[in-house]
Amino acid sequence: QVQLVESGGGSVQAGESLRLSCAAYGYTYSTTCMAWFRQAPGKEREGVAQFCRDGTTRLADSVKGRFTISQDNAKNTLYLQMNSLKPEDTAMYYCAAAYRRWDGTSWGGEYDYAYWGQGTQVTVSS
Repeated sequence: QVQLVESGGGSVQAGESLRLSCAAYGYTYSTTCMAWFRQAPGKEREGVAQFCRDGTTRLADSVKGRFTISQDNAKNTLYLQMNSLKPEDTAMYYCAAAYRRWDGTSWGGEYDYAYWGQGTQVTVSS
């Protein structure tokens, strides 16, 4: 069984930074990719960043140049460094793990990922 636990969310002003962490517990080595999603009130969940076991990464167009995804294998932790935050980044952020990857503009849906964390709230005020 795999458990994902997010942390690092909070309330910040526009232009500030946050770093989200997703600690993975259990046997995660069989999963292919991990990803960060976010969901704002009244909106659909959207993919933000993907990190795959081969080291490749992908970012949504809306966060390119501002967000960075990385992984510390020794700590079994996925990170999302968020710089130059904007009010439109306000959302609940979730990490997820899957046994496959997506490319292009596809991120897969909720049921395509085997494991999800409980989420961490990010609020950016102007």
